[in-house]
Amino acid sequence: MGGEPPPAEGTNIAGESPDVEPTVETDEATITEDAELERTLGLSGGLAIGIGTMIGAGIFVFPGLAAGRAGPAAAGSFAIGAVVALLVALPTSELATAMPKSGGGYYFISRGLGTLAGTVVGLSLWFGLVFATAFYLVGFGYYAVDTLAELGVTIGAGFVIPIALLFGAGFTVLNVTGTENAAKLQNGIVALLLSILGVFLAYGGLDAVGLIGESAAPEQFTPFGAMPVLTTAALVFTSYLGFAQVATVAGEMKGPGRNLPLAMVGSVLVVGVLYVVTIFVATSAFGSEALAGFGETAMVEVGRHYLGTAGAFAIVFGGLLATMSSANASVLSTSRAIYAVSRDALLPRGASRINLRYGTPHVALGLAGGPILVLTATGRVELLAEVASFLHLVMYGLICVALLALRRNEPAWYDPDFRVPGYPVVPAFGAVCSFALIGFMQPASQIVGVGIMLVTAGWYAYYARDVTLRGEL
Repeated sequence: MGGEPPPAEGTNIAGESPDVEPTVETDEATITEDAELERTLGLSGGLAIGIGTMIGAGIFVFPGLAAGRAGPAAAGSFAIGAVVALLVALPTSELATAMPKSGGGYYFISRGLGTLAGTVVGLSLWFGLVFATAFYLVGFGYYAVDTLAELGVTIGAGFVIPIALLFGAGFTVLNVTGTENAAKLQNGIVALLLSILGVFLAYGGLDAVGLIGESAAPEQFTPFGAMPVLTTAALVFTSYLGFAQVATVAGEMKGPGRNLPLAMVGSVLVVGVLYVVTIFVATSAFGSEALAGFGETAMVEVGRHYLGTAGAFAIVFGGLLATMSSANASVLSTSRAIYAVSRDALLPRGASRINLRYGTPHVALGLAGGPILVLTATGRVELLAEVASFLHLVMYGLICVALLALRRNEPAWYDPDFRVPGYPVVPAFGAVCSFALIGFMQPASQIVGVGIMLVTAGWYAYYARDVTLRGEL
């Protein structure tokens, strides 16, 4: 396991210094003088957070939207996203085993590149996860309405947002009562979800290639040309945010030296394969135009096509579980990002206060849940998804740059249990791909993303410019 980075120094405008009290990393907990975050998450818990966060949007919300943009080649868009995610997962794994701290990507970048980069990424990670969680909750609302419709209760699309808001508040409260409670829910949801998807995709795949049923009429692979494949990859990259969220709970993970890399890389591989197969099965059932017409719940009609009413209900129930899982894991990770930023005096210290009864950062959970509910109320699915992707891609690119900086200097405390194979090509290529993907997003998403980064940089200049996080390398 890695050593302790040099202590942070300086004070913010409120006179608060970074919390530099000694941190003791044991197999049971991350212990400081005034708090203890229990290590209750094992490999299965890490995989559940990674897979559970990623599987929701990619499988259940994006197929209709992606097929409308890129046709069957949307499968290639998901494959591109998986490659970029893997290129970032490997450097993230190395940094996480050197610095197994709550805060993940923010912590790595602040210690590798300094306070300005850390502030921009830390606060952008907060907003990025908020946008992503709102996107998952809106998807959850659509599936909740469709589930009721399959049961014969028609309440209409007007209830999508109220349902999303109700459950968003519920997930926030659940996470306040303890990470272990949230993780237990996560493990159960993901196990059931993978069972449903395994049966559906196996049958749909066999049907799609004509081994059972009738073979589907072939559709041109790239009906709209090559460029939409890249713009669609930029849109659907939100589907791959889960692997890095594993690193945000590193301080609560058992055996992080082994379990962090396995959870991050494993979750990307599992989910990437599922996405590509799902798009293949979906576009074999319907043409791109028809699939796009079904919108956010297109997979329900794909399920009905292959397995009748039972298939439709299985998918609608699976979609409900998946979007619930994504939202739950994201609320957890958002709060841990705020907790880490606050302890470094980049936000007021009160944001990192730990609830004495439950051992969770309840103020940070409130700062996560409030903005999530505001954005959920807008219901803007594609914008929410792309802004989340934008802010995370910036962080991913800078994670790769931070690894290059730390490896170049190789400070005495830097002693990771896992080292990236193919260094320096892998992190350099990961940085280039992450930043390049941003260029294929729609202008509105780029404007909102850049605006958030400028606001966070302004906050640094106003509130925390005298704080030094990087130390002497």
